[in-house]
Amino acid sequence: MSTQQAPTADPARRARDARRRRHTAPRGERIAAAFLHLELLVVAVIVVFPLMWIVGASFSPGTGLANASPIPADATVEHYVSLFTETDYGRWYLNSLYVATLNMIGSVVLSALCGYVFSRIRFRGRKAGLLGILILQMFPTFLTAIAVYMLFLNFGLLDSLTGLALVSIAAALPYNTWLMKGYTDELPASLDEAAAIDGASRWTVFVKIILPLMRPMLTFVAITQFTMPWMDFILPALLLQSPEKQTVALGLFAMIEDVYQNAFTTFAAGAVILAVPITILYIVLQRYLVTGASAGAEKG
Repeated sequence: MSTQQAPTADPARRARDARRRRHTAPRGERIAAAFLHLELLVVAVIVVFPLMWIVGASFSPGTGLANASPIPADATVEHYVSLFTETDYGRWYLNSLYVATLNMIGSVVLSALCGYVFSRIRFRGRKAGLLGILILQMFPTFLTAIAVYMLFLNFGLLDSLTGLALVSIAAALPYNTWLMKGYTDELPASLDEAAAIDGASRWTVFVKIILPLMRPMLTFVAITQFTMPWMDFILPALLLQSPEKQTVALGLFAMIEDVYQNAFTTFAAGAVILAVPITILYIVLQRYLVTGASAGAEKG
């Protein structure tokens, strides 16, 4: 009894067939594809050119931006050196890193807990709490700046990096709670019921089952909540007073706010270094953003 083997597909033949299908596509589809690629190219240039220009300006000699270009002819690293030798950029950087990291961790933990509670647990005052959170997230943070300042003044939290992180966590908590609640609502409730039948407590269900399925949304919250205080200027300017407590945003602004102090190229160098942690964080966590919750539930 002979066995027949399936014919092996020829890669070259598949490539020829694909090219033939592209050439035989309707004229309208080819024109639409050409316009789509042209649009993507224009958007890419619009997005990439300012980044190239600011990086080139950071390596350009002098202090002004008039002669800066994306590819400077006489590149120099003197602006990066002066950041750490002539200013307190290192201290500003560590202050911003501390506030951003604390805000990221606190926001992820609290939003995950609050989202799970409002999604899975039915308790008295739940609807009123959701309505209150919905109303709170409609108001920008700077509208409550005076109230926050007086509150911090009474509790002795002014000029505190930890206090600044607490404000950032509280300001973003309503939105993040709604975000996590909506995401948790889409997770099958049968997972909780099956684990409860096996004797798992509610905390075990949350930590071992629901939390891993929240990973894509937790990653999104982590990235956004790290970025928000990292770039914030209004709250640090309001709550921080000592020079040693300044963040990067305050320090860089001081370089260019005076008309007689136009260190714009040094400012560009500081902005380039400022983008490094956000880029690294996104590269490390981006693979979790594409993880589907439903697919994860089926695999589990």
